[in-house]
Amino acid sequence: MGTENETWVREFILLGLSSDWDTQVSLFVLFSITYVVTVLGNVLIVLLIRLDSRLHTPMYFFLTNLSLVDVSYATSIVPQMLVHFLAEHKVIPRVSCAAQLFFSLGLGGIEFVLLAVMAYDRYVAVCEPLRYSVIMHGGLCARLAITSWVSGSVNSLMHTAITFQLPMCSNKCIDHISCETLAVVRLACVDTSSNEIATMVSSIVLLMSPFCLVLSSYVKIISTILKIRSTEGRKKAFHTCASHLTVVVLCYGMAIFTYIQPRSGPSALQEKLISLFYAILLPMLNPMIYSLRNKEVKGAWQKLLKQLSGLMSKLAM
Repeated sequence: MGTENETWVREFILLGLSSDWDTQVSLFVLFSITYVVTVLGNVLIVLLIRLDSRLHTPMYFFLTNLSLVDVSYATSIVPQMLVHFLAEHKVIPRVSCAAQLFFSLGLGGIEFVLLAVMAYDRYVAVCEPLRYSVIMHGGLCARLAITSWVSGSVNSLMHTAITFQLPMCSNKCIDHISCETLAVVRLACVDTSSNEIATMVSSIVLLMSPFCLVLSSYVKIISTILKIRSTEGRKKAFHTCASHLTVVVLCYGMAIFTYIQPRSGPSALQEKLISLFYAILLPMLNPMIYSLRNKEVKGAWQKLLKQLSGLMSKLAM
């Protein structure tokens, strides 16, 4: 395309999910409820871990980080989407679009690395139980958490800088619910092969590398579990990892389906549905998965509810 058609766009228009008013109102109500549930669920998990001393372990330290990432990721996308459901002009300034891309992409990368770190924690708990407290000491946990946050942020900063230095065509309509990398790159009037290479490298580093670490950890975990003679011992070891494994399958499975595929890639509708999965469904499900499938968390909930019930009884007297 000729250079005369290239321009530096100051704002974009997000086409969103639907142009029908009744549909948008219905989606506004639905996603408002799910967003509130997501925020409350993750905040309650963080508070529960802080209040119950039995949950002051490496596993729940990383779960706290995961909950903070989930609620932040949802907040980077959902409020803007809710505003646009009720807005006549669904405009987002270039700077806001870049900020949204940076935070959503960065938080997504942080989550992938965190899940790999949590897999290593489960590996040590199952395969090296007698040395668990020695290996997973506070200093190592802090360094692993910091590494997760820094690696995701640096990767996102690189992608955001590369994406928004591209000159855009006169068409400034983004066929997406948010400023997503592939959707923004499609508006460029120049060759985007370097962006495609950067996306692939990023997918390998921040998706496949942690996934391989998760896979190797669980191969060793399963091997260890199979060596346990008692059925009760096997069940206990499996339940130690069940919640994390469920989240891993959901998170990595969808990501691999999205980015590691032929050049044609997913359709615009698929991309929107995948973004909704990560922005709304997964952050809402994570607290439920860790609450319903974890005896320690359920026990902490019961203890907290009893304390609150006792407090309410005293206040009523």
